[in-house]
Parts: sequence; C-alpha cells; structure tokens
Amino acid sequence: VLRRIMRRGMRHAHLLGARDPLMHRLVPVLVAEMGGAFPELRRAEASIVEWLKLEETNFRRTLERGLRLLDEETRTLPAGGALPGETAFRLYDTFGFPLDLTQDALRAQGRAVDTAGFEAAMERQRAEARRHWKGSGEASVEALWFDLRERLGGTEFLGYATEEADARVLAIVVDGAEVRRAEAGATIGFVVNQTPFYGESGGQIGDTGRATGEHCRLRVTDTLKKLGDLWVHRAVVEEGTLEVGTALHLEVEGERRAALRRAHTATHLLHAALRRRLGDHVAQKGSLVAPDRLRFDFAQPRPPTAEDIAHVEAEVNFFLRRNEECAVRVMARDEAVEAGAMALFGEKYGDEVRVVTVGRDAGGRTYSMELCGGTHVGRAGDIALFKITGESAVASGVRRIEALTGEAALAHVADEERLLDEAAGLLKVPPGELPQRLRTMLDDRRRMEHELADLRRRLATGGGGTGEAGSRKVGTIAFTGRTIEGLPAKELRSAADALRKEMAEGGVVALVAVNDGKAALVVSVSDTLEGKIDAVALVRAGVAAVGGKGGGGRPDFAQGGGPDGDRADEALAAIEQAISEAVAA
Repeated sequence: VLRRIMRRGMRHAHLLGARDPLMHRLVPVLVAEMGGAFPELRRAEASIVEWLKLEETNFRRTLERGLRLLDEETRTLPAGGALPGETAFRLYDTFGFPLDLTQDALRAQGRAVDTAGFEAAMERQRAEARRHWKGSGEASVEALWFDLRERLGGTEFLGYATEEADARVLAIVVDGAEVRRAEAGATIGFVVNQTPFYGESGGQIGDTGRATGEHCRLRVTDTLKKLGDLWVHRAVVEEGTLEVGTALHLEVEGERRAALRRAHTATHLLHAALRRRLGDHVAQKGSLVAPDRLRFDFAQPRPPTAEDIAHVEAEVNFFLRRNEECAVRVMARDEAVEAGAMALFGEKYGDEVRVVTVGRDAGGRTYSMELCGGTHVGRAGDIALFKITGESAVASGVRRIEALTGEAALAHVADEERLLDEAAGLLKVPPGELPQRLRTMLDDRRRMEHELADLRRRLATGGGGTGEAGSRKVGTIAFTGRTIEGLPAKELRSAADALRKEMAEGGVVALVAVNDGKAALVVSVSDTLEGKIDAVALVRAGVAAVGGKGGGGRPDFAQGGGPDGDRADEALAAIEQAISEAVAA
C-alpha cells in the first residue's frame, strides 16, 4: 500500500515536469517533524533517503515504459473509448504498471479502463497457476500433512540435545498416499513421535542419517518440517519392511550436522558484520544454510564495494579467532525483542523463543543476537574459517553473499593457492609478482594487437600505395573489391575508407573479412555517387551471397555478414553485379 501511495505521488511529480528523483528530499522535513515521536526515523534517515531515491529511480523507468505503451494503445482507440482490460493487465503483468496508475493516466484523456476485463484476465492467470499447482500433486500431499497433523499431533524435536534417539513410526507416505507398510527399495516419507533430525526451516536444510529397526534399515535423505511442528523424514528403505508401529533407532549424520552448525552460526556473524559495515538498514531477506556453505540475501540499495566485502570477511574471522561462546537461551518473545534480538526473515515465532548470541564487540556489547530455531556451534572457533566466494544482485535493492565455512573454506583456499602457484610457475615468477607480470603482458598484448591491426589495414589497402591500383571499372564507376582473411570486423570500415580515399575520382569499395569461417562485409561509396549508388542495396546483395540476411547502414556506408565465409568471392561478384545494374538503370 505504501509503495502505491508513493508511486502516485511520483507520477504527479513526473507530470509536473520533474525529471530527477525528488521525493527523497522530503525526508529531512519528515524527520524534523516526526523524529521526536518516532526516534527510529532519525536513526534510519540516511537509509530512508537512499531507499526512496532508488525506488523513485526504478519507478521512473517503469513509468516511462508503461506510458509509452499506453500511448501506443490509446492511439488506436475511438475518442472516449475505454482501454481493454487485457491491455491494462499486460501493462501490469509485463511492466509492473499498477491498475490505479493506468486509470489515473487515462482519466486526464476522458477515458476509463475495462476493469471487468482486467479482473477476468487476472483470474485467468490465477486459475492457470492453480491448475499447474494441482496438476503437480502438491495440493493432495499438503492436505495429507494437515490430516496427519490433526490426527497424530506434532513431533517432539530432540535434536538440540542429542543426535540419536529411539522413536516409533506413526505414519508412512508413498507417492503422496498414506500406507501401512513399505518394502525394500521404496522411497517414502515417514512420521515418528520424536526425532533428533532437524527439519528444514529458517534457511537451514534438513538433516540426513540412518534409521534402523529390528527388521529394516533406512537411509534418511532429507527432513522437512510441515505445519510448524510435524517432522517428515524422507527416506529409502534399504533392507526389510517398514510398518506403522515399528520401533526405530534414529541417528543423524554427525559430520554433516556439524558442517550445518558451522554455516548457520557464520550466517549470524555475517549478518552482524554487514550491519556494522553498511548500516542498520541491512536486513535478512532470505538465506540458505547447507553443510559448510551459506547464501545470505539482504536489503542493500547499492552494491557493496570490494573493500566492504573484505572488511566483512575479516571481521567475521576476527570473531572466529577469539573463539567466544555461542550461547542459546529460551526466553519470552517480548523480552527477547526488548533486549535487541533480531527476527529472521519469513519465520513465525511463539510466545517463547530461542535467542542465539555470539561474541562481544570492543565496547562490551553483544555482537550478534538473533531469534533462531536452528542448530549452532558451541564456540565461534569451531567454524575454523569463513570465506566469501561471491556477491551479486538478486532483485532491486537486494544483494546476495555466498560463502564457505570449515572444511569447505579450507579446501577453497587450498585450491586457490594451488592455482596461484600453477600460474606463477607458468610465468616463471614468484606468486607475489604475478599481478605486475600480468599487467606487463596485457600492455604488451594491447600494443601488439594495435600493431597487427595497423599491419592488416595496410595490407588491405595494398600496402599503403596510392592511385587506383587494384580497382576496375564497372560501367563508369571505379570499383575495388577484396577478401581479407583474419581482419577483425571492427577494422573493416577504416580499411574501406582508406581505399576509397585513394580513388582520385571516387568510386565504390567492398571488403569481405573472413574469420572462423564467417564473413563480415562493408561497402563504402563516394559522395560523388550520391543518388546513383546505394551502399545498403549493395551490401544486402553481398550478404545474401554468404548466407546472411539483411544488412544496413547509410547510402554512403553499409555493413552486414553471413555464416558462409567460403563464398566471399561470390559476395564481391554479387556486389559488382548490383553496381552494374544500378549503372544501367
């Protein structure tokens, strides 16, 4: 709703002639007026300004694109005619142009929108989405989880204190249907009364491990948490028969769980480090916690600099070296929020919550404090190493950091060192001298490429000779046509212009460069032939001969290309024929 209100104001600013973002300039006035009642406005003033500026910049692009399409559509309508609902929906669906803005824009023209048609188009899209969802079988499976939860109650999770436990099978699901038993080889989902397996939630993926009974053995491949407290274990029955009521001994894969703990605690430290470096506007927008690997999406209007990323990585590793305790407390939600704990994106919390704290800063304040139901290391040093491997954009105002921890981070660093040593060995320099050696090599390459291009141009123009050497008459017009192997396409124009200037009385130059079996063509025509010879028509004749289509430019210069470089001579012949026909016309 807030965005719609802002966008309406932005559109009116646009109508009044504002061409640059301006709404962010109102923020200081708002803060001065309301900051006393809402102190968070003062704390976040800089980030609010940044976000508003980004929002208006992005919306202006949407607005200009949408208004162009709207203008094109209304030209074909009768005076006062309503805009078809399908068109309004296309503006909304394809360009993100809201219906109310479309209505506002048309109101000034005395037009309306066929809202019934818009709603019908919207409903068709929803129905199609529902059809695909139901067709996938997910709807019936989800209904089954509701039924099981109502009938069996929730699963007791024991995984904070232990990685193995005894349990009893309460339900077995195969291919979306509840069954009483499953034989060896079956892929199943099963529900037990209690489990040490962590079910995927809060970004942390589910545990894997083993389940054994008196007459069966299962490999647990994933664990899901449904409806808040129903744990579903995905598994393969490797031996025997599993039946409802079977007693099982459940064992979590310990090394994998340890790797998940490392990645999850590192995610908390990363979040805190980003907020310290970039500002309190940084907020989690999504995450993935996998064994010794994490992905963290966060609100940030501008790309972090390389220095920002290096600083964040160093700060996280600083806390790992200090090896401070990762403490977990259960407390009332209101008390946790009052203490400054941050909530994770997309999570729902009860009246009691787990609060995970890690480290203290130089001022003695808690470094990281978050509400979290995931599993964590006992001390920060257990993570061993934190290594950022990538930073990118995932949406407007949302950035993503990918990182490794523990053994995966150590392996990554070892691989990078090996590659560095290999590169240094190839260039016969110590690793520390690699950057300077590469800069020197790149400078040498650019110089040689320039010299080679100059040599090719001189070869293409006959070694720099003068006069009309190599040209012939087509009717009354001088024509030079050449095929040049290996001349880059970008060098063709300068070569053609040089050849044309050598023609004392003017004429036509056609060059075909063949690279990797493909042909690039240019045609240059003297000003003296304006109105008689059209370079575009000539180049299209040549392009057709080498299997291409089109070709374009101006009457005095045109270019094109085709896939069949072996027919370069045919292209020149076709151009010469086109000149002959133009002369005879």
